[in-house]
Amino acid sequence: MSLDSLSGIAAPLNRWRGQLQLSGREQALLGPELRGLDAQLERFKTGTLRLAVFGRVGVGKSSLLNALLGEEKFRTDVAHGCTRKQATAPWPHQISGLGPLLLVDTPGIDEIAAPARQRLATKLASGSDLILLVLNADLSSPELEALEVLRRSGKPLFLVANGADRWTPQQRAELGDSIERRAGKELQLIWVAAAPRRAELLSDGRVRSKALAPEVEPLKIQLLELLQRQGQLLLTVNSLHRAETFSRRLLEQRLQQRQKAAQGLIGRFATLKAAGVAINPLAMLDLAGSAAADGALVLQLCELYGLRLHSPQTKKLLQHIGQNSALLGGVQWGLQALLGGLKQFLLLAAPASAGLSLAPAAPVALAQVALAVHGTRRTGRETTKQLLLAAHRGPSRPAALLRRLRQLEPSANSWLSQQAPWFPSPLP
Repeated sequence: MSLDSLSGIAAPLNRWRGQLQLSGREQALLGPELRGLDAQLERFKTGTLRLAVFGRVGVGKSSLLNALLGEEKFRTDVAHGCTRKQATAPWPHQISGLGPLLLVDTPGIDEIAAPARQRLATKLASGSDLILLVLNADLSSPELEALEVLRRSGKPLFLVANGADRWTPQQRAELGDSIERRAGKELQLIWVAAAPRRAELLSDGRVRSKALAPEVEPLKIQLLELLQRQGQLLLTVNSLHRAETFSRRLLEQRLQQRQKAAQGLIGRFATLKAAGVAINPLAMLDLAGSAAADGALVLQLCELYGLRLHSPQTKKLLQHIGQNSALLGGVQWGLQALLGGLKQFLLLAAPASAGLSLAPAAPVALAQVALAVHGTRRTGRETTKQLLLAAHRGPSRPAALLRRLRQLEPSANSWLSQQAPWFPSPLP
């Protein structure tokens, strides 16, 4: 990724973060996410990239990292599972455009319950840039669960089969086929022997296990080539994704906080509009009053959500609402005009019919009321959704920067395509 492309992303991203204003309640609710975002943005600034290993207890995660480092930095033991909390160590390789490379060791994922395991995988994946899922046999249920979480993170993921020295070539081929069927062909499986040992017969007849040199060079070469080629892009994608995730959470939180007030506001406008339509005898005034009420509702919702839109944005928003509502809205307004004309005719015919024509006027008015209430609630829901999306898609917002990155660097699409699109939940 070029430096010009990087600066074109970094500057607006930092500007978005500087302009981010949270209430005291939002800071309390989103404090951990905000700290994680700031840590990611600081790593983006310094070019610090994190490579994390995941896996079950005892698969050799710490041994693998030591083998990559070429020294014993991470604690290992013959006992089952030695890592109890996350540990990091610098990987002394200089990558153009990047700062420090950090290797991250993690606890085993099979010692905790499934919900906690998913939370751990999500948390560690969000704070990492590249992930190695280490295996020492076929995929287990905990590993498959973790794999699905890691896939959704959109981070580059390698499957590393440790213990190549313990399997014959035929056994490795059969095991590789089984892992591929369960994990998917798009994930690359790399065989290593992080801490190989060989049985040795001593002169006195005893057998001892002798440590051999690690066999991790193919993995090391692939990792360094990937970081050299796409390290900057990887760090940029992950920083933008972390920022967009926080932006989503903040907007959803604001929607939830203001939902009750918005429902009350929409309900009041629906009642006002329904009353006006029911008592008004002129069809054209029905339509004009309905349009005025919906327009006022849009402005009130803008004020409620604190999303101040400039004139071009407001115009674009109203056009979008109009386009989305064209079909149903046209039908509703056509019915309103028809019912309004019928009501007007019945009222005018009242003297000639000795008042009998007024009998069907009440059901007509009720039908108008139902249409008016439905139309106003629909307008309110659509306005709420578009207001939040407009705030989410501003030119300096993370989502807009991600779209720009897709255009600048098409190779980022393979990672970004893993991330589902977001839309705010509509009001009930």
